[in-house]
Amino acid sequence: MRPACLLPVLALALDGASANMLKRASTLATRHTRRLARDLRIAFGSVLPRETEAQQVIYCKSNPSGADTLSNSTTGTSGSGGSSPGKGSSSKGSGTATGSAAGASASSTWFLTQSYSGSNFFDGWSFWDYTVNGADPTHGTVNYLSQSAGQSAGLVQINSAGNAVMKVDTTQTVSGNRDAIRITTQQSFTGGLVILDAVHMPTGCGTWPAFWSNGPNWPTGGEIDIVEGINNYTDNQSTIHTAPGCALTTDNPAQLNATASQVTGGTDCAAATSGNAGCGMASSDDKSFGVGFNDNGGGVYAMLWISSGISVFFWERQSIPSDITAGAPQPKTWGLPAAHWPASDCNPWKYFYTHVVIVNTALCGDWAGSAWTSTGAAGQSQSCATRTGYSTCAAFVQNEGASFAEAYWEITSVKLYNTTGPL
Repeated sequence: MRPACLLPVLALALDGASANMLKRASTLATRHTRRLARDLRIAFGSVLPRETEAQQVIYCKSNPSGADTLSNSTTGTSGSGGSSPGKGSSSKGSGTATGSAAGASASSTWFLTQSYSGSNFFDGWSFWDYTVNGADPTHGTVNYLSQSAGQSAGLVQINSAGNAVMKVDTTQTVSGNRDAIRITTQQSFTGGLVILDAVHMPTGCGTWPAFWSNGPNWPTGGEIDIVEGINNYTDNQSTIHTAPGCALTTDNPAQLNATASQVTGGTDCAAATSGNAGCGMASSDDKSFGVGFNDNGGGVYAMLWISSGISVFFWERQSIPSDITAGAPQPKTWGLPAAHWPASDCNPWKYFYTHVVIVNTALCGDWAGSAWTSTGAAGQSQSCATRTGYSTCAAFVQNEGASFAEAYWEITSVKLYNTTGPL
């Protein structure tokens, strides 16, 4: 089939248009092709073969700005704790997401493809409904509610500040699992930039909150845990889980161009051979998770997925870059990320594709439950068993509803970006 990007140019040439009109048509064609390439990546990401070389998009006109690369110009704050097990199925919803989109600004090659914020925040998300989708895949003491059930129970709302709130039920005693919320974007993506602005995240014994992205046929399509931790942790842990073959070249974060305090779970990122732990990086910033994050007014996380690898950045509320606030992100000016998985031993197009964004609060389960008696992680100098007086996580969750008053997400926005240059 003749490339669509040539048709406007040919038509103008046949009409004898001026050189100026030809130039304008070329610019229009370039934009058209970029959007077409992005749409094709989204529509066919799950069926296109994954090559060993980085994914390439060929435009009708070359982009002189090139791809964004990591720079040492500034230092982003970084992500300690145990190893995070993979969370499995994304239960991706169907339908067309809503939201605003805009072209790239003059100062940024990145353009907004999806924005979830304000009174329409929940438009374009699917709610995991335990009566339809089944039990929590991480074996937690939790039932995820549908949107209507969650709203009726007061667990889902837009507050007076215009932020999206997702709570855990605080009924003092429940006979089985405790109610909570898990949502998944209806829009999928392969490569790009995801930015979360949150004011508050769940914290406290028994909680396992996460903001993450996941591909099809876990772990084949990959999992990227952007924000994750358990119980009383205060340092975020970002982790990837993949099919066999993805690894880190070293367990030294500095040599990976990351500011993390340590690599957790080892250098093997494959779920099958790492006991589902994957390879994570723990922050040294005690305001990156839990109580410290909440008391500081939250902050911003960004996940960058490009040909050179996958990175996670974090900024405390008072340190958010002005380009992010302006909606014109410039990743190449952000400095070193908190976590970085280079493409050298983990091709980001082979091990990750067709992702959806997920926000949830699990209770107990494979990580928070198994670490109930553990100490040593930042914020966890005393085990939850000792702190609560309960020998098991499940017993605590079922009998101490008032303890989950701080187990809620308050999110200002989630934004997805793509770039006018090659990823």
